Amino acid sequence: MYKSYKRLLAPPKQSFFLFGLRGVGKSTWAAACFPEATHIDLLDQTLHHTYLTSPDRFADRLRALKNGAWVIVDEIQRLPGLLNEVHRFIEEKRLRFILLGSSARKLRSAGVNLLGGRALRKMMYPLVPEELGNDFSLETALQSGTLPITQVSESPKETLLAYAQMYLREEIQAEAQVRNLAGFARFLPVAALFQGQALNVAGLARDAEVQRTTVNGYLEILEDTLVAYRIPGYEARLRVKERTHPKLYWNDLGVLRAVKGQLDKPTHEEQGPLFEGWVANYLRAHQELGTIP
Repeated sequence: MYKSYKRLLAPPKQSFFLFGLRGVGKSTWAAACFPEATHIDLLDQTLHHTYLTSPDRFADRLRALKNGAWVIVDEIQRLPGLLNEVHRFIEEKRLRFILLGSSARKLRSAGVNLLGGRALRKMMYPLVPEELGNDFSLETALQSGTLPITQVSESPKETLLAYAQMYLREEIQAEAQVRNLAGFARFLPVAALFQGQALNVAGLARDAEVQRTTVNGYLEILEDTLVAYRIPGYEARLRVKERTHPKLYWNDLGVLRAVKGQLDKPTHEEQGPLFEGWVANYLRAHQELGTIP
């Protein structure tokens, strides 16, 4: 029997963007909270092609809905031009949209309509202990992370390895975000070694055998696809001449360990950085929820 977890995120009453890395549970949560909503999934290749070549078909579908109806648009970053129609139907028919996305890269492009304050912006993180309840295990969280897809999997290790391959294939290659996929594949496990550490871009570039400027672009991709994030280094006023470096953290420890190909029980050396990352992610998730303990 399929198991699901109740998320702490409260559904807004107006249109909103909901971002989060693939597999974090955005679609499941949206379907549960808005069961009567019209669901438009842009991962459907046929539907994606239809709206890519004929965006008026998207408008026709919205036009047929009742005023004030809810609409879920999954993976909105695949066709950001549709946001112009979203904007129009928010105004004309007071439709309310749940705009799900696993990447912010294309949405930051020049000319993309981000709805001018007509939609809230929310983030969904991997499961926290309060959502997992009795199923939470710190040991498991450090080893396999807390993505819902791994929590319900009979083989978390195989699921995570497949996830890492999917990330390279769908999020990176399919969206043509990097020209040198081999270089990015070399970069990922090296970047995983910097979990919880100050970033040394020059060293990262050397170990991944790519240019330093390329590494900076790759780090932006990790952040844009919501896989990892950087925390700026602390700069004390009396030591402003000293150069500080940001720290790198991954949003899910299972994904982090999958790109390294190390999914067995964490070694003693791994445990410290992994626990630090888990604490950072826990605080970020509760900050988003407004429920920091």
